[in-house]
Amino acid sequence: MHLIESHAITPERDRTGHTCVGLIDVEISPEIRLYKLRLLRMRDGRHRIYAPYAGRHLAASFSADLAEKLTAMAVEALERGV
Repeated sequence: MHLIESHAITPERDRTGHTCVGLIDVEISPEIRLYKLRLLRMRDGRHRIYAPYAGRHLAASFSADLAEKLTAMAVEALERGV
């Protein structure tokens, strides 16, 4: 798994009430790439990665372990400006 690209954005309120602070594109494996995963700053200050919406539903979901890894990757990339 590796980061393809990160996208810093102007923080904006998400429809969940949390704040989207950035987007990342990730290659999970040579067969799977995910684009525009949203890095949200939760109301309690923690960060969490979420898949984009496809209509009214999330396009994907992640196990807690994978979500933690993706979140850490996103936070690090956006802090470094990668």
